Amino acid sequence: MKKTLVAILIGLFVLVILFFVFKNNRQLSTPSATDNLISANKDISSVTSNDNLTIEEEIVAEKIEVVHFHATQQCWSCLTVGEYALKTIKEKFPEEYKSGKIVFRDINGELPANRDIVVKYQAGGSSLFVNAIKAGKDHIKEDIDVWRLVTDESQFINYFQNKLNKLLGN
Repeated sequence: MKKTLVAILIGLFVLVILFFVFKNNRQLSTPSATDNLISANKDISSVTSNDNLTIEEEIVAEKIEVVHFHATQQCWSCLTVGEYALKTIKEKFPEEYKSGKIVFRDINGELPANRDIVVKYQAGGSSLFVNAIKAGKDHIKEDIDVWRLVTDESQFINYFQNKLNKLLGN
């Protein structure tokens, strides 16, 4: 009886290992939907930046789009990043905001209606993107530095104001 039980357990163990090996091998060889989207987006020539340069070093923007992506249910940090970005734009760049030179967009990335913009920006989860547009060409870059500043409103606003000023050539 003991030998039979041990043999069954060893057999189950081997089957589990084979399952995971096969599953991982199949995942490596089959492109995922995300891989297909990324591959398709490489063909979009308007969504590019030069290799080692940041947006600020590359261009003086004719128009700036600040896009805050989020989920339906947002945590405090996600809400605050969007709030501080919009506050910075409205308070520090009122003329540019009013004229449309700086645009703020708040996008729920989970909604099917927003799929195209999520793909364009290659947004994954909560994120803040800055798109510096010059001669009709997009220069999209995710700003990850805002997350470390989310607990200090004045530092966030100062940082983001400086970033937008550089893009405007100020």
